[in-house]
Amino acid sequence: MSKQFASAGDMAEKQTSFTEIGDGLWAFTAEGDPNSGVIIGDDSVMVVEAQATPRLARKVIDCVRGVTDKPITHLALTHYHAVRVLGASAYGAPQIIMSEPARAMVAERGKEDWESEFDRFPRLFQGHEEIPGLTWPTTTFKGRMSVYLGRRRVDIMQLGRAHTAGDAVIYVPDANAMFTGDIVEDRSACYCGDGHFHDWPATLERVRRFDLDAIAPGRGGALQGAEAVNRALDSTADFLRSTYRPAARVALRGGSLKEAWDAVRAECDPKFADYAIYEHCLPFNVARAYDEALDIDTPRIWTAARDKAMWDALQGG
Repeated sequence: MSKQFASAGDMAEKQTSFTEIGDGLWAFTAEGDPNSGVIIGDDSVMVVEAQATPRLARKVIDCVRGVTDKPITHLALTHYHAVRVLGASAYGAPQIIMSEPARAMVAERGKEDWESEFDRFPRLFQGHEEIPGLTWPTTTFKGRMSVYLGRRRVDIMQLGRAHTAGDAVIYVPDANAMFTGDIVEDRSACYCGDGHFHDWPATLERVRRFDLDAIAPGRGGALQGAEAVNRALDSTADFLRSTYRPAARVALRGGSLKEAWDAVRAECDPKFADYAIYEHCLPFNVARAYDEALDIDTPRIWTAARDKAMWDALQGG
C-alpha cells in the first residue's frame, strides 16, 4: 500500500471541458476533478461551485466570458468542502448562497477541512496563497429558495442528507436540468468521508423523481438524456451499497478497520477500480461506513492528523 494518499501523487494537469447541457446552461468538467456549473439568465449569471482556489476559478470565469458578457451576480455552493468553495474571491462580490446546515459546517469544521484537503490535494491547491480565508455565504436558506435571473427561475433545494448534511441541488425548471454537486457522480468514486450512507439512496431517488433531461454531476462528464441520467443515479447508488454493506458487516461483528478495508476492496475493486479518485476516496469511505454502522450519526471531523492516523492504521493492520 502506498505511503501517501493517492491524490497526493496525482500532479498531472487535467483536461477541462465546457459543455452546454441546456439553453444557457453549461457544465465545466475536468476529468474527475470538481465540476462547476454556469446558469445564464436574462441579465446576469449564476455560477455553481467556486473551485478550490482563485486560480482554478479563473478557468471557469474564462469559459463564462467565452459565451456571455453578462455579470456574475450569484455563486451557489452545494456544500462546504474546501475544494468546492475556496476560490470564491475570484468572482468579485456576488451573492454567495449556501444552505443553513452547510454554513454551520463551515463554522464547525471549515478550517480543519481546508487543512485536511490541502494535504490530500496538492495539485488542486496550487496558487493557494491567493485564498483570503474561509468562504462564508452572504445568503442562507433552509429547505428551498428561488433566485430569479431576470425571468429565469433557479430553485436551490435541500433534498436530503447525502455527501454531507448540508447538500443542496440547483434546479433550472425551464430546462429541466439540475446541478447536483457530489450527490451524483459519473464514473467517479463518491467521497463518503462526511457522508450519510443511510440517507443518501433516498436522496438519489428524490433527484430521480424530477425525471431530468440533464444533470451536471459533482465529478465526471455532463449527463444528457434520461438514459445517461438514470445510469449515473444507478451507479452512484451501487457504489454506496457496495461500500457500506461489507464495512458494516465487519464493524457489527467487532472486526477491525483494516478488515473492513479488505472487505470493501473485495466488493468494490472489480466494479469501480477504474473510477476517478477511487483510491483516494476508499480509506475515508471505509472509515465513515464503519462509524455509521456503529451508530455514529454525525461524521467525525477530518483533520490532517486524523487523516494520517487512519492511513497508518490501514497500512499497519
